Amino acid sequence: MTLRVVGAGLGRTGTASLKTALEQLLGAPCYHMIEVFKRPSDTTVWRDAGHGTMPDWSAFLSGYAAAVDWPASAFWEELAAANPEAIILLSTRDPEKWWESASQTIFAPMGGPPPAPGFGEMLEAIMGAKRFTENRQDKRAVIAAFERHNANVRAKAPKHRLVEWTAADGWEPICEALGVPVPSTPFPRTNTREEWFERARARGAH
Repeated sequence: MTLRVVGAGLGRTGTASLKTALEQLLGAPCYHMIEVFKRPSDTTVWRDAGHGTMPDWSAFLSGYAAAVDWPASAFWEELAAANPEAIILLSTRDPEKWWESASQTIFAPMGGPPPAPGFGEMLEAIMGAKRFTENRQDKRAVIAAFERHNANVRAKAPKHRLVEWTAADGWEPICEALGVPVPSTPFPRTNTREEWFERARARGAH
């Protein structure tokens, strides 16, 4: 199975909702950071990719029809090249609101045990200076990195493959790009900040 959707949007831009929505539309799994918790050995693969050693993407993501969120979004160019028929889905959000959410969740200092072995090393490799920013506690630096990432996607993604999307857009832009019917059910809304905190508490991280 090849990817039909390469998610270029960063975490906290509705990517968990996209995972649920794409799995419904495509009838196959969508890779998301939460998959790393289920496949802990993946941390080594993503870490090595962050340092320049890419896996065989088709083999590594075999069985997935889409990939969104970090770690995959850090490698959207490589994944798009490996899956030339896939749409490139750039999920976006107001930068200030994105920072407010991200700073309280994915960039907040993590206590307790990591969710997977090697998780910290993976994060540094995929979110460090080379692929995002070295200081994820600095609001201005992080927002600048967020905007730089989105601008890079807009500049480099082939226009006929690029779909920009916000949570308010719902099903329609994605279904149109994929050529599938719009479901009659509401677009899923998952992984709110409260749900994120609840999962973190369950892992003993907060």
